[in-house]
Amino acid sequence: MFIDTHAHLFYPNFNGEVDKIIDRAKQAGVDYILVPATDVASSIQAIGLADKYDFIYASVGVHPHDTKEWNSEIIPQLEELAKHKKVVAIGEIGLDYYYDFSPRDKQLQAFEEQIELALKLKLPVIIHNRESNDDIMSFARKYKESGLRAQYHCFAGSIADARELIEMHHYISFPGNITFKKADTLRNVLSRISVEDLLLETDSPFMTPVPHRGERNEPALIKLTAEKIAEVHKLRVEDVAQTTSFNAHKLFGIGNKPTLSFTYQIGQSLYINVTNRCNADCVFCDRKGEAVINGYNLKMKKSEEPEADVYIKEIGDPKKYNEIVFCGYGEPTIRWDVVKEVAKYVKDNGGKTRMNTDGHGSYINKRDITFELAGLIDTISISLNSTDPEQYAKLMRVDPSMHKEMLDFAKKAKNYTHVVLSIVGLSEVDSAAAKKFVVEEVGVDFREREYF
Repeated sequence: MFIDTHAHLFYPNFNGEVDKIIDRAKQAGVDYILVPATDVASSIQAIGLADKYDFIYASVGVHPHDTKEWNSEIIPQLEELAKHKKVVAIGEIGLDYYYDFSPRDKQLQAFEEQIELALKLKLPVIIHNRESNDDIMSFARKYKESGLRAQYHCFAGSIADARELIEMHHYISFPGNITFKKADTLRNVLSRISVEDLLLETDSPFMTPVPHRGERNEPALIKLTAEKIAEVHKLRVEDVAQTTSFNAHKLFGIGNKPTLSFTYQIGQSLYINVTNRCNADCVFCDRKGEAVINGYNLKMKKSEEPEADVYIKEIGDPKKYNEIVFCGYGEPTIRWDVVKEVAKYVKDNGGKTRMNTDGHGSYINKRDITFELAGLIDTISISLNSTDPEQYAKLMRVDPSMHKEMLDFAKKAKNYTHVVLSIVGLSEVDSAAAKKFVVEEVGVDFREREYF
């Protein structure tokens, strides 16, 4: 159920208890543990744990605290250790200007040389950052086009930093400090980061979550952190576990890719995987990639698209859910007849419906379908993405004329159902201007979706 991506099980205060700690972790639903090293000696210890336990993986690297004696001869040692089949990352590496246990020039040298090693070996990095955010972000920007993949462990940056790192396709993680009573600022940052961009970690033996704060931390307590993430994002713990576990698979290769889902639950909503086909090709969409969302595999060929009865059977009683959402990694109005049949079943049986669309449904079906929304779709969420037709065209890879098509669709649809126009929170998109345009000129509701 859970993957703890950061547990220093080689620390002395675990000595003699690792087997018991592992047993407790298993009982708590922890499927895999990643043990990140802090120096060459602990790299060897982490590999030893990975050899002993089939569900433990290791990373090798030198923590900024331990770079005071850094020299480039350490790199060949780490490279040799990284050849082990269960080494999945270089880390824990980074910068720490809070304690300054090592000279900053040594920290910077070690950080850069270990990043270069990770790139050479095609491994991700696990990054430590304490009171060194400006330099950490400078490194991120320097390596933006390098293919570097990273976990920003125990995240210490701002919402803007998180967005920038996520746009670079990195991952963020928080340990038990998000459960602390006075961690409102941290939880606010967490609330703006999609679970699709998060990993779970304990940072054992440190950062023990409430109500065990002050005790030694261990992987079995990962559920407490997951519960806090679920609470902040108004999700189920199962949603957090499934999504973050697949994220660990994508970054570290731990675990397995899920099988195809026709319907999938996130929070109290049930989503319908209508199609992977789309008339657009958005730059932020993974439709042509793995097409996995929140840990659910939505990758589906046209020949695999089910008929309405398959969806209806999986829905069962629609009143079990807050809403039934027609979505997936494609444009649902491409299968508009199927959507209508399923929506009618949901409405006839007391359920609520929503459809996420690019607003090109009338263009796709070669007729005005907006009046057909009445009584079937309670809310329609349309991707505005930009108020500028040229930027819209670049983001969605469509002809600029489709911007007008989408707006015309929204204006007509509001006569028959509740309409929301949304944008993806990209740094190059002016969200304030978009909101003003949507509310004042189109006359519908506005929503900003976090980028992932």
